[in-house]
Amino acid sequence: MILVIGEALVDVVDGVPHPGGSPTNVAVGLGRLGLDVTLVATLGDDEHGSLLRRHVEAAGVTVQATAADRTSSAIASIGPDGAATYEFDIAWDPGRIDVPPGVTAVHVGSIGAVLEPGAAAVEKLVLDLPSATRVSLDPNVRPALVADRAEAVARLDRLAARADVVKVSDEDLAWWHPDTSEDELVERWLAGTTSLVAVTRGSAGATLVTAEERLDVPPEPVTVVDTVGAGDAFMAGLLGALERGERTVAEIGVAAAHSAALAVGRAGP
Repeated sequence: MILVIGEALVDVVDGVPHPGGSPTNVAVGLGRLGLDVTLVATLGDDEHGSLLRRHVEAAGVTVQATAADRTSSAIASIGPDGAATYEFDIAWDPGRIDVPPGVTAVHVGSIGAVLEPGAAAVEKLVLDLPSATRVSLDPNVRPALVADRAEAVARLDRLAARADVVKVSDEDLAWWHPDTSEDELVERWLAGTTSLVAVTRGSAGATLVTAEERLDVPPEPVTVVDTVGAGDAFMAGLLGALERGERTVAEIGVAAAHSAALAVGRAGP
């Protein structure tokens, strides 16, 4: 079983609510691949919470949610190039997180990894996991929600040091460690626990790196409709490939790029 931990929120685009949240998108993507997934999130007892729960459960994902006075939201504005900017209202407090029996992999990231009070619980869970449990991290940074940048950077560093898989965008890298080169960061991670690093670059594709191999993965040709959730779809495709036992960088890259192409080729979740 894969345990995904983080925010569940509604993306409000042109006044219309759509299920979202980076970890939620990853969980749904994995569920649609037929994998056994549980999502740990925080939901309000409201229409948006019901929308999210229905959406996640429709993908075959089990929802393990603590209650909040409202469901988190992000008002998205889509630019002429299809890129999104957000205005957030987040409720994130999962309390004590219990790991269900049979969990072999844990995915964390984005708002849930840095926003208190939930971030401390996420970090404690990750750092207390057995070494055999695969951990994946996608920081998917939202600078507007970071109250203390130094604290957030330090926490992400600690999570990355435990992660077996780190997926990071070029924009994340520019915020996270602006004075450190991409190659130096990748080398640092691979010298520790991390076995695979994926650096995504939007329409320019991605680079997958292991200790033995570096591969540039071009995007799968597609007419771009909506880039919301593209990175999350890439992450789900990557993790799905690992769950299927695909070990070559090429196989993993193709699977991840295909998932991302499916996401950007249509509007909505």
